[in-house]
Amino acid sequence: MEDNTPIISFRDADILNGEATVIYGLDMDVYPSDFVYVVGKVGTGKTSIIRTIIAENPLVKGSGEVCGYRLNGIKDRDIPYLRRKMGVVFQDFQLLMDRTVEDNLSFVLKATGWKDEEKISERILSVLEAVGMTSKAHKMPYQLSGGEQQRIAIARALLNEPEVIIADEPTGNLDNETADGIMQLLTRINIEKGTAIVMVTHNRQIFEKYPGRVMVCKDETCSEQAMGEIIDLELTI
Repeated sequence: MEDNTPIISFRDADILNGEATVIYGLDMDVYPSDFVYVVGKVGTGKTSIIRTIIAENPLVKGSGEVCGYRLNGIKDRDIPYLRRKMGVVFQDFQLLMDRTVEDNLSFVLKATGWKDEEKISERILSVLEAVGMTSKAHKMPYQLSGGEQQRIAIARALLNEPEVIIADEPTGNLDNETADGIMQLLTRINIEKGTAIVMVTHNRQIFEKYPGRVMVCKDETCSEQAMGEIIDLELTI
């Protein structure tokens, strides 16, 4: 690995859900080009880790740094700048249903400081090409299938050339064939662009077919599993 500086780093960090601690003493490093899965049953803190990474949940004990920003005591004004360095993909797509695909993407670019209309159009075309969706630019989200909507959500996550994509159950609402297409896309982005991926999933088939590092959340801890170690998915449903 050429770059040994982690994009995401936690040391002895307690992860909160509201005021309750759901994970104690998290140690986690994510490096450029990593593909990291976070697995665990409902309530074990998977999504709380994601929310801490994007500074939605506060970090009050231990240390955390994401894309060069210290999470401990991060100022509200710095949070939008932190999030511009990341792409976030949700299970339920979170597209704006009252505007076209192109306008969804344009909205994000303008909200993050882009002003040149020509450059905005070029960037939108580039990310739609990356996810195989150029023909859908003028469609409304409700005119697209679930898999197509998720591809648009991934395109949106790529707009500002993020160092890392944070994906919270991105295949959770998709059938197996469509989910496989999304995983192929994320894997290609990871390999070709060197974009790190942190993905929450409970689907064993996914992380067996598309190998990566696996962090398992259980018993108020989250730790990396050794290569080849059996993960009991009775605990990660």
